[in-house]
Amino acid sequence: MLYGAMPGRVGLRLSEGWRLVAHSLSGRLLLLTLIYILISETMIFVPSIGRYHASLLDSRIESAEIAILPFTELGGEQLSPALRSELLQRAGAAAVMLKRADQRELFLMSDMPAHIDVTIDRRKANLWTDMVHALDCIFKGGNRILHVIAPTHITGAETVEVIVGEAPIRENLLAFAGRMALLALAISLVSAFLVFLSLYFVLVRPMRRITLGMVNFRDNPEDPERIMAASARRDEIGIAERELAAMQRDLYGSLQQKTRLAALGTAVAKIQHDLRNILSSAQLASDRLSASQDPVVQKLAPRLVAAIDRAVSLATNTLRYGRADENPPARNRLHLSPIVEEAGLAAISMTGLDETIAFENTVPPDLEIDADPEFLFRIVLNLVRNAAQALSACQNERPHNIRVGASRHLGRVTIDVTDNGPGIPDSIAARLFQPFAGSASVGGSGLGLAIARDLSRAHGGDIVLEHSGESGTCFRIIIPDRGTQ
Repeated sequence: MLYGAMPGRVGLRLSEGWRLVAHSLSGRLLLLTLIYILISETMIFVPSIGRYHASLLDSRIESAEIAILPFTELGGEQLSPALRSELLQRAGAAAVMLKRADQRELFLMSDMPAHIDVTIDRRKANLWTDMVHALDCIFKGGNRILHVIAPTHITGAETVEVIVGEAPIRENLLAFAGRMALLALAISLVSAFLVFLSLYFVLVRPMRRITLGMVNFRDNPEDPERIMAASARRDEIGIAERELAAMQRDLYGSLQQKTRLAALGTAVAKIQHDLRNILSSAQLASDRLSASQDPVVQKLAPRLVAAIDRAVSLATNTLRYGRADENPPARNRLHLSPIVEEAGLAAISMTGLDETIAFENTVPPDLEIDADPEFLFRIVLNLVRNAAQALSACQNERPHNIRVGASRHLGRVTIDVTDNGPGIPDSIAARLFQPFAGSASVGGSGLGLAIARDLSRAHGGDIVLEHSGESGTCFRIIIPDRGTQ
């Protein structure tokens, strides 16, 4: 029972090991390195056995020449047949034929073989033919009879032809090929192991560290301890580590910001009811105040009533903001200039800088815009208020000015809100429209531009920072007509 389970366990372990090698980056790297080095060794192995096979044939030719050399001299014909046979036998040849210009001389060890299996002409030998003959000897050879023709160094002769058996040549060639194969395999294994170790420590292990850092951060992206610590490497791996760490920090910050926004939404939802009741009381008081005959009251009351009405409407719709069922903008064709005038004056009065900031409304009186008046009022209000807050922090002595201009072109209206303030720092410009991140003024919430952009995009438009510098800042509001988005 125990012996029967052993092969199954071994097979299971081999299967697991193969899956580890085949499906892991390091395992695939090892296999590919081994395969490529074996291919390189094969390109060396085949020419090597070709040259070795040629050397074996040349050795037979030289031995045959030495064996028949005594017969080519004067008195050589007096040597006994037994001595001739002994010399040819030691040369490993069955017969040798020497070709001269006018005759052929045949030297036999025994009877001439009945047939010749392969003829090899060494006069036309090259590396390619050497490899072909060597491979033919290995895969098709055996007890074949070879007829080898080669140039000779014997004086007065043109060529020498040798009849030899292939068996001893093939035996030597197989032994050499075996040694070469073992050497090639050993070199391949050692080289593959060294290359694998180098690539593993340089590439695979750092990639595994990056992968584990990604998986660890994914499990709990709100834990700052899981942000990957980038190394000081200056290569592509180091760049990848630093970019991954930066991305994780940005994602962590975004999640923290969304968490704060969710908490803010919950807090607003809780105070919304009480705030609406307070504003309703103020609305009743403003209605009574509007009945006063005092000229100053008559001048300020309409603005106060309008402001309270908008506050009540905003508090009533607070819970709808950002939800999937939020009402879309109620768009109408209306004149833009009165809304800009009202929103601009309201924004500056909210900052208490009526006396120090000049507001200039250059919108053409007849320019119409296709928008929700309430949304549009809030967009302009937020941008002008941001500009007024930026100017309040400006220490230069030049007159503070905010100008709003607009134009219509190709079915869309562009509104430019320009101030002559100190400009926006580069550190803030990159995250200008992010909630709680884009405020450049002390005490600002960082929500004004984010809210204004959301309201603009609800119309199919957008808000962009047109330019900013020492001469001032310009924001551009883009509101397309319906059907042209």
